[in-house]
Amino acid sequence: MRARRYGICTTALTCTLVTLGALTACGGTSHDGASGPARHTPVQVADAPALLPVPQGKGSKTPDDFNGDGHRDLVLNDLVKAQAHADDAGIGIVYGGERGLAPGARQLLSPERQAAPTDGQLPAVFDAEATCDLDGDGFTDLVVSTDPPYDGQGAPPVPLQILFGSPKGLAGKAVKLAIPARARVGNDWPDQPVCGDFDGDEAQDLVVHASGGRLSFLRGPFSRKGTPRAAGAPIEAPGNAPKGPAADVNDDGYDDLVVRTAQGTGTSAVVLGGPAGPTRTGAALPAGIDVALGSFGKREATLDAAIGTMGETSLRYDVTTTPARGTLPSPGSTLDAADFDGDGLSELLSSGSRLRIFHGRTAGLATTGMVTVEPPARGTTRVVSTGDFDGDGRADLVVRTYTGETKDTVAVYPGAEKGLVAAEPSVTFSSSEFLAK
Repeated sequence: MRARRYGICTTALTCTLVTLGALTACGGTSHDGASGPARHTPVQVADAPALLPVPQGKGSKTPDDFNGDGHRDLVLNDLVKAQAHADDAGIGIVYGGERGLAPGARQLLSPERQAAPTDGQLPAVFDAEATCDLDGDGFTDLVVSTDPPYDGQGAPPVPLQILFGSPKGLAGKAVKLAIPARARVGNDWPDQPVCGDFDGDEAQDLVVHASGGRLSFLRGPFSRKGTPRAAGAPIEAPGNAPKGPAADVNDDGYDDLVVRTAQGTGTSAVVLGGPAGPTRTGAALPAGIDVALGSFGKREATLDAAIGTMGETSLRYDVTTTPARGTLPSPGSTLDAADFDGDGLSELLSSGSRLRIFHGRTAGLATTGMVTVEPPARGTTRVVSTGDFDGDGRADLVVRTYTGETKDTVAVYPGAEKGLVAAEPSVTFSSSEFLAK
C-alpha cells in the first residue's frame, strides 16, 4: 500500500463576486517566466508558436506526463474543424515545460496514424477517456475510446485502446485493451474506464463498465499488449456508471471511486477499494447530474462530496462517516474540484451557463467569496482540466470557449497563493493549431 493520494485538489480567497479579469484588485501577483514563477506572457492565437519537438524525459511520477520529463501535459478532445461538419480531427496533446504548457510542443493523435484496426478497419471515433501509468514505466498512458465494427450479435468488441507514453510522448501505435471473457457480463459495451490503485499494490488498475450493476476490475500493471496482470469475475456495484477521478476517501491506502446509477440524473455511491479491489459500497449519495470529490472543509484530512442538480448543489462532508449535510444555492450540472492556492482545501468549480468557483474553508463551502470566471472569448465555456502545469504546487485552471465547430480559445489561469488572481490567463491558444500541416 502507499501514502494517501487525492486525485482531486483544493483553497481560500477573500474577493466577493467578481469577474476573473478584475481579480488584481485583491492583491494578486502575476508571473513572468524569465526566472521561475514570475509573470506569464499570454500566447495569443495570432502569435501561435511554430511546431516544436516534444521534449524527451526519463520518466516521472507527475500525473499526465506522457513524455516523462516531470511536467504535466494537457489532453484536448473535440478539436475545432477546418469547416463545419467535417470529420473529427482526433486528440490534441499540449506538452508542458518549466514555465507551464507550451502550445508549440503539440501533437495530434488521429485514428489514421495511431489507432489499432479491427478486421482491417480503422475507427472513425478516437476520444481520450482516462490517463495513468498502466505499465509502471514512469510515462503516463492514454486510454481512448473507438468505434470498432459490430454486427449486433452477442457481446460487442472492446472499444477501448491504450496509447503508451514514452520519452517521445505518445509516439507509438495504440493497442486494444484486453478484457478477458471471465471479467465481462451481458452485452453492453465495456467502456467508462477509471484509473486507480484499487487493490493497494502501487500499480494502476482499471475499472470498466460491464452491465447489470456490475463492473470489470482489471488489475495492473498492464502489458504492452494491453493485457491486465489479472482479472476475475465482474464485481457487484451500486450502479452502472463508474466515474473518475479515483481518490482514497478513507485514507486506508486503497483508491476508491464513485459509481452512479445512470449517466444522467441519478443516485450514486462511493465504492471502496481493498485487497480484492473496489468491492465494498460506502456512503450513498443523493440524486444529481454530477458528483465531485474534494476536501472542501469542515474536517481536516477527509474527503467530501458535492452533488450537482439544476437547482442547487448538495454537499456531504466526510463521506467516510455519517456525512454532515449542506447546500449551495447554485446549480451544478458539471462539477470539478481543485486546490488553486495550495492550502490543502479544495475549491469547487460549478460550470454550465456560468463558471463559478466556491472556495474551500474550514467552515465548509459558501457563496461568500465566490468568483465568476469570465473567459477571454465569447461562446460556450467548459472546464478542460485542473492540475499543476507550472510546478508551483498549486492547481491551474484550463478552460475552453467554443464558437461553433470551427473556432475556440483555450485559456490557462495559474493558481496563486490567494487563488486565481491573474488579471489575464497565462496562456491562450486555439485548438485549430492542431490542423496545421
